[in-house]
Amino acid sequence: MGLHLVSAGRNVPDEINVIIEIPKDAEPVKYEVEKESGAIFVDRILSTPMRYPCNYGYVPRTLGGDGDPLDAVVILPLPLAVGSVIRCHPVGMLKMTDEAGSDEKLVVIPSPKVFPGYAHINDMK
Repeated sequence: MGLHLVSAGRNVPDEINVIIEIPKDAEPVKYEVEKESGAIFVDRILSTPMRYPCNYGYVPRTLGGDGDPLDAVVILPLPLAVGSVIRCHPVGMLKMTDEAGSDEKLVVIPSPKVFPGYAHINDMK
């Protein structure tokens, strides 16, 4: 199955699917999944010693204010494989800007069936 066939989730907006583009603690390489083909491309090598503190991906079949699928930061103590899909619950949003303007990121946790360790979290207040 191609990633382009993955739905936004079973019960949007309460449960959503996130396709992982960058694993937690990954080297400073920015990957992007090409939406049309599902292929994973190296977008760029970041010239910084930082590592990604969380798994990072997007919600398929959605559009953010920048015209791209909604970005998501997945809070989880383990790295996930690039191209994997995880069922999540939104608990917050980071309001950010980049060179093109507004670029919000959903903050999500795995659904309790996937990882029950965060089942007590409802939001990030």
